[in-house]
Amino acid sequence: MTAVTIGKNELDSLDALRFMLAAWEEAIEEGVDRDMLANAALFTALTELVSTYGEQAVSILAKGLPNRILSGEFSEAPTERMQ
Repeated sequence: MTAVTIGKNELDSLDALRFMLAAWEEAIEEGVDRDMLANAALFTALTELVSTYGEQAVSILAKGLPNRILSGEFSEAPTERMQ
């Protein structure tokens, strides 16, 4: 059996994802529309990224999104979507 080493960046990333998922679930439980929540999350994320890295860097990131979306990177498995 091979031991897996997780670095601080990976742990921080997992922590951030846990916080976001918890906030997402809380908003859904409170009745917030999923589409409105998703749009607010995208707006907030892009605003923060522009503030941190600048418009040029974020526009380069955004240009890569179509290929990532079409390749299924953000698609959920059908069983997860039904839950």
